[in-house]
Amino acid sequence: MKNQQGLSDPITLRVPTDILAEIEEIAQVCERTRSWVFVRALKSYLAAEGREVLEIAKARREMANGEAYDLDDVINEVASTIKGAAA
Repeated sequence: MKNQQGLSDPITLRVPTDILAEIEEIAQVCERTRSWVFVRALKSYLAAEGREVLEIAKARREMANGEAYDLDDVINEVASTIKGAAA
């Protein structure tokens, strides 16, 4: 269930104490809340490594469904197209 601000219900998260100390220090320096720092960190993860994980999972599903192309076939087709254009 989401509240009026588009936020989830509160969640419980256990983190190593050294990470929490860094989060708290960053929050203090930025004059923000710990939640703000956590959300920024999660967004950064999702935009980089998280996105890569999802793309790999999608590619695996496509391969399992026969929606992929063999690299050798693609290379041969490109080579044929180049030869045809040069003729």
